[in-house]
Amino acid sequence: MDYQDFKLYGLCVMRLKHQIALARERGRMCNGRAVLESFCTGEVEEIVDLLELYDLKDNSRQGLSAMLEELAGDASLFVREPLAFDYDESGELCLYLLEEAQVKADPAEVKTELETAGVLTTEI
Repeated sequence: MDYQDFKLYGLCVMRLKHQIALARERGRMCNGRAVLESFCTGEVEEIVDLLELYDLKDNSRQGLSAMLEELAGDASLFVREPLAFDYDESGELCLYLLEEAQVKADPAEVKTELETAGVLTTEI
């Protein structure tokens, strides 16, 4: 992963952590995953607007899927939980918490790489 291009777009880390805690507390895992958020649409243009993916170059479903996969990977690093975007049975995009081993990235290593890329600063 190239941390110089790191973005979370329309996702909020604190909100994700809260949603993950609620999903675990309520035991809402089904088929190895729990819905953290439903975007109530499957339309590429609406998803771009909802998640603020305005630099999406390929407006096809495949282009969007590639960007969502990268976004889920980036968010997973921050919340240290496995996340994925997928479509539910009605064709609407959802963000899922996956029932897999937690993300094993070393927090100190991630922090150093983010600081080096200028994404994260420790100055006050």
